[in-house]
Amino acid sequence: MNDGKPNWWSRPSSTPEAARIPSPPPTDGGDGDGDFPLPAPQPPAEAAAAVEDTVVVEDTFVVEDVAASVGPPADATPADAVPDAAPTVLLTKGEPAAEPAAPVAEVPAADAPQVPAVPEPAQPAPQATQTQPQPLHAPDEYRTPPYGEPGPWAPAPPVQHPAAPVPPVPPQAHPQGPVPPQAPVPPQQAAVPPVPPQQQHGGTAPWMQYDPWGGAVGGVGTAPAPAKKSRKGLALTGALVFALVTGVIGGGIGAYVERNGGLTTVELPQADAGDTDRAPESVAGIAASALPGVVTLHVSGGGSSGTGTGFVLDTKGHILTNNHVVDAAESSGDISVTFSSGETARAKIVGKDTGYDLAVVQVTGVSGLKPLPLGNSDNVRVGDPVVAIGAPFDLSNTVTSGIISAKERPITAGGEKGDGTDISYVDALQTDAPINPGNSGGPLLDSKARVIGINSAIRAAGGSGDGDGGGAGQPGSIGLGFAIPINQGKRVAEELINTGKATHPVIGVSLDMQFKGDGARVGEKGKDGSASVTAGGPAAKAGLRPGDVITKVDGQRVHNGEELIVKIRAHRPGDKLQLTLTRGGKELTKTLTLGSSQGT
Repeated sequence: MNDGKPNWWSRPSSTPEAARIPSPPPTDGGDGDGDFPLPAPQPPAEAAAAVEDTVVVEDTFVVEDVAASVGPPADATPADAVPDAAPTVLLTKGEPAAEPAAPVAEVPAADAPQVPAVPEPAQPAPQATQTQPQPLHAPDEYRTPPYGEPGPWAPAPPVQHPAAPVPPVPPQAHPQGPVPPQAPVPPQQAAVPPVPPQQQHGGTAPWMQYDPWGGAVGGVGTAPAPAKKSRKGLALTGALVFALVTGVIGGGIGAYVERNGGLTTVELPQADAGDTDRAPESVAGIAASALPGVVTLHVSGGGSSGTGTGFVLDTKGHILTNNHVVDAAESSGDISVTFSSGETARAKIVGKDTGYDLAVVQVTGVSGLKPLPLGNSDNVRVGDPVVAIGAPFDLSNTVTSGIISAKERPITAGGEKGDGTDISYVDALQTDAPINPGNSGGPLLDSKARVIGINSAIRAAGGSGDGDGGGAGQPGSIGLGFAIPINQGKRVAEELINTGKATHPVIGVSLDMQFKGDGARVGEKGKDGSASVTAGGPAAKAGLRPGDVITKVDGQRVHNGEELIVKIRAHRPGDKLQLTLTRGGKELTKTLTLGSSQGT
């Protein structure tokens, strides 16, 4: 075969060293499948006739005419067919001879004559008509590729082996002598069918060895084996999925930890149950002591209703409150009393007084009443702590605290009737304890839980009136609350319980309520045109005259007629008063004893 590459066996062998070149070891069981079939040169006829015997010296190569002696095996298939009918030379390694110099007798062939090995071949094969190319390398005196294997210039074997896998056979020694000839390959079997893809890979057949000049592993025209599917992409996808899942789980756990403070049950530190008692003078102590004696009143009648507060005076069920709280139930109204324990009872009016804005109601059939102790309002000083209890806006048992912000504050309340019969005059205690509509009639307590006043009025931010009736001009507390001093309330309450009426101290004069000057001026005439100074009354006995201007009561300044009335009503009938007055530009001092009148 000549495909442009030099054939290492085509160089002439003129030295005996060629006979000592060892052939490559067989790759199979020694049946010749592992040999390297190469095209054999055709020697001249005379050279072939001269060769009569073959001598094996050490490792000798036996040259056989494959075309004459090699035939297909008994179980050969068309795949074993030789693609070329040209004769080839098969180099087989023989066994070493017993004696190096002993000649070997010629073994006649059964079907065809044996071609002995030619030590010095003649001219190259005659079928190569073109000029033989020069070898790629300089002649090698040993004429063998490195390591005893065919060099990289050796052509690929042209013969295809069977597709069926051949089990490996352990290598064994070749028998002595030449290989018996085989039948020639028919020319019609020279075509090599393509090997199926499943037969081109795998197996242990010797033809699966790597061929650097072959078209593909396993045979001619075979497609390259598919590359293994890379697992790098799968690993990356798995890592991304894992990161996503762990991120979601971690985010959920972080959110849960953020909302709940951890993965375990939260137990906050807390103080142990200790002593619940409070100091009696504290607000809590005062409230705990006074609340059982404070009640809430719900009144309805005369087309109106209202809510107020009261407190228990004695164990007989007498309750003190404001007159304007129960005024709606004067004739045929209904009064319901609710205690701090939630118990309720019906109440009736015992007595009331418009001028003092006080009333007493009584409940029956109620046991366990707790009266509140009464204090002395004359001992109160500005700045003393106070506690107010009531039902502002119908919120019962409400406790507020503050101080006494002023004393002897003259206020008037009422006057809705227009005739002056419903006006109350109070020499009040002023407090900054929050008092709102619904606090009316409730107690104002000192630091010892004693009643020092009855909460009665507030100063509205947008109005000029006093009282806490819940009118349009009274939005709520602005820190100006007023209470009737308990000394006055005690006297009035006792008179109401005992007689049903209260008495008012009087001086026996008619005042000019239209006077614009400083002080209270005695009128020239009374309402009915009668004398302004009652004959035989306290003022007449003291020497007062019409037109006198009273400026002081017991040394306290008065600026108008209302303040004079307040100062007088702050006392009991029969009390002696020292009045300072001006007459004709002169200041005079008069002493009188208060008289008494029946209240309404």
